[in-house]
Order: sequence, then structure tokens, then C-alpha cells
Amino acid sequence: MRKNVIKLLARQLWQNAFRSKVMLIASILMLCLLLFSAYSGWVNYHDQNFTRDEIQDEVKESWENNPDKHPHRMAHYGSFALRLKHVLSVFDLGMENFVGNAVFLEAHKQNTVNFSEASMSTGLLRFGEVSLAMLLKVIVPLLIFYLGFATIAQERENGTLKLLIGQGITRKEIVFGKWLGLWCLSLIFLGAIFLVLLFFVLIESHDTMHADSIFRYVVLLLAYLLFFGVLSAITILVSAFSGTAKGALIKLLGIWLLFVIIVPKSLQAIGFYLYPTPSKIEMETAVEHDLAQLGDSHDPNDPHFKAIKDSVLRVHNVEKIEDLPFNYGGFVMSQGEAMSTKVYLKHQEDLYEVYGKQNNLERYSAFVNPYTAIKNLSMAFSGTDFQSFLHFKDKAEAYRFKLAQDMNQLQMDLIPNKGKAGPDTISNEYWKEFPPFEYHFLSISDIFKNELMSLLALVLWGGLALFGLLRLSTNLKAI
Repeated sequence: MRKNVIKLLARQLWQNAFRSKVMLIASILMLCLLLFSAYSGWVNYHDQNFTRDEIQDEVKESWENNPDKHPHRMAHYGSFALRLKHVLSVFDLGMENFVGNAVFLEAHKQNTVNFSEASMSTGLLRFGEVSLAMLLKVIVPLLIFYLGFATIAQERENGTLKLLIGQGITRKEIVFGKWLGLWCLSLIFLGAIFLVLLFFVLIESHDTMHADSIFRYVVLLLAYLLFFGVLSAITILVSAFSGTAKGALIKLLGIWLLFVIIVPKSLQAIGFYLYPTPSKIEMETAVEHDLAQLGDSHDPNDPHFKAIKDSVLRVHNVEKIEDLPFNYGGFVMSQGEAMSTKVYLKHQEDLYEVYGKQNNLERYSAFVNPYTAIKNLSMAFSGTDFQSFLHFKDKAEAYRFKLAQDMNQLQMDLIPNKGKAGPDTISNEYWKEFPPFEYHFLSISDIFKNELMSLLALVLWGGLALFGLLRLSTNLKAI
């Protein structure tokens, strides 16, 4: 293949595109949407993180300013964990507005994460938000199809394709020249959006986050480059195998509808039908039932915990609780906390398994729909996918469990058993020793692990697109 011929054909496609008013209108529209989505995304990210930082500081201050108390009362006093947004959430909102942002952490109970944006907004939010990623995933593919539907079909209709071949330009040069021109056109929109995003990443990421954000940014950029290359190849192939330019346009619009709307929405509905999730009431009833089977750690006459007491007395070779070298109440609470946590985690894992089956149905479709692959990768590396939410929830639960068990340990070590002389409260200095909740985002390696299927699917699509263009190079019909 002659590089200068390929560049010439690509430049010709550019010139034809820029002569059309469609390109001008599309550029103005994209610029307006880019400015709006970048501004709204940044304001949303900045305001919410600022508010959450303030509330988290108030939570810490409130916790530390508690007076001298019994440790178990502090375990019930509890704390809050608030979810921070990643700077790349400016790019892709993903599920950000539909999952909760704050969870109340207390002893004996796992509360749900509440205060999602959707729950505090009108129903209009459920129609979708305008984000930088939405422009690249939904609008730009439509533009690629529109700008490229006539690339080969119209050349054939006008007879110029036969003329080009007659002048000594090979079919391979024509195919790859058209593809390169169309792909580079899409990079105008990609470059503008990623330049804006790079600005946000550079001004916001501090030292510890800088490398992480830059790496995520690079992966996103490479993924979208490949995605647009695949879409450009599909456009060229459809245009080449269509009898007329009009027919090619109709087929490409149908593919866009299938990729972006019909397949994802249908699979979500099928997933919910095949793997139904229990309602909140059903879930809470099942958890309460299993907790009741364990017994009540606050009831000294509960059979299960009475058996534990007898066992502890035997091990320490004493007859009465008062003679134990630690506070028995704290010990029972720690045992009860560990058992109730296991019950909550079991039901939570069962629920996550159902969610996983629902999500996998759509995830596997990435091998037949490149939109699914880029959607999952985009959300994952922006820190706005479901796995990122579960990661926060798991970290909050680990913090809750540690808080409850640390308070139980303080009770065991510093509060005397009933009937023995000693304080019933401990100094509030102990509250200050307990660190506040800090959340660190999902690691890059974990994201790669979670999205391996999407990555493989996108790379496979890249290979298929190249294979399709090479095959077309030998089979392209001039008439």
C-alpha cells in the first residue's frame, strides 16, 4: 500500500465532510454539549465532594466530642461513611447518581447506603444525564455513521469508484484510505473531549492520586480510540456491501439503534426476568429471621449465649462471671457482632450473586455489541460502575465491624464485671484514638480484573474490524 495515496484519499474524505453543512452543525452542537457537560460534571463533582468532606469532618468532630461513656453506648452511637467521587466521574457519571452516597454505621446492624441523587431528584434524572462519555458513546457513533455511510456506496453509484481503480489505485488503498479519513474525523471530537478531561485530571489529582488518575485516563483514551476505529470499519464495510448510499444509511441507523438502545435495554429486562432480586422488605425479613435463630446477645438467659457463658467459665476455671479476667458483657457482644455480621454478609453475597448474573448477561453481549464493552470500560475506569460502589460498601462495612469490635474490646479491658468495683464509663480520649473513615478507590489491577471480559471483547472487535477491512480489500466491487 502506498502511504501517500492513503493519505490523499483520507484528505479527500475530510474535504467532502467539511464542505457539508452537517459537519458544521454537528461541530457547533458538540461544542455546546461539551461545554455544558464539562461544566455540569465539574460543578457536580466539586460540590458533592466538598459537601461530603464537610460532613465527614462534622461526623469526626461529633464522635470525638462525646463525653465519657460506656464503650457499648459509643458502638450504638455509631458513625457515618460517605462516598467520594473520583475526578474521572466528571467524564462518565455511570451509576453515580443512582447508588447511595452515605451509610450509617452502628453495632449489630448493616444499614443500606442511602441519599442517592436519583432519590432526591425528580423522575427526569432517570431519563439520563448529559456527560462527556455520553457524547462519545451515543452521539459520536451516530455522527461517524452519518459522515461515513456514503464513502464507498456513493462512489460506486456515481461511477467514481471504477474510475479510481482504473487509475491504478488499489482496492486496499481505497478501503484503508476511506477508513483512515473517517476514523481521523471522529478523533476531532475525541481529542476535544479528552483535552478538557486532561485539564480536570491535572488540576484535581493530588500526589497520591495523580498516577492513578493519569493511568485511568490513558486506558480510557486507548479504549475509545479502538472503539471509534471499530465503528469506522463497520461504517466502511456496510457502505461497501450496500447497493445504494440510502440503503447504507438505513442499515447503519438500525445498527446504532441495536447497539445503543435495543440490545442493552432488552438484556437488562431479560436479566431481571431470569434472575429476580428480592424486594427490600423480603431481604430484611430474611435477615431478621436468621438473626433471630442466633439468639439475643443482650439477653443473659438466651440459650445460645448461656451455652457460650458456661463454656467460657469452664475454660477459665471459674464459677462466676465476676471472676473472669475480662468484662464478660464485652466478650458476648463481640461474639454476637461476629455472628450477626456473618448472617448479613451471607445474605449480601447471595444478593450480589443475583446482581452478578443479571449484569453478566449484558457483559457477555460485549462480544456481539462493542457499545457494551466501551460502556463497561468507561464506567469502570471512571470509578462509577457497580463494582466501585460495592467496593465502597465493603470498606464501609469493614470499618463498621472494626468500630463495633474495638468498642467491645475496650469494654472487655476497661469495664469491670457486674458486682465488682470500678468505673462504668471510660475517658473520651479513647474516642479520639479511633481513626475516621477514609476511602481509597478500587485499584487499577482490580479494575482490569473486573473488566477483563470487556477488554477482550473490544480487542476482539478490533481484530474483526481489521480482518473485515482486509477481506473487503480483495472483494470490493467497483460496479
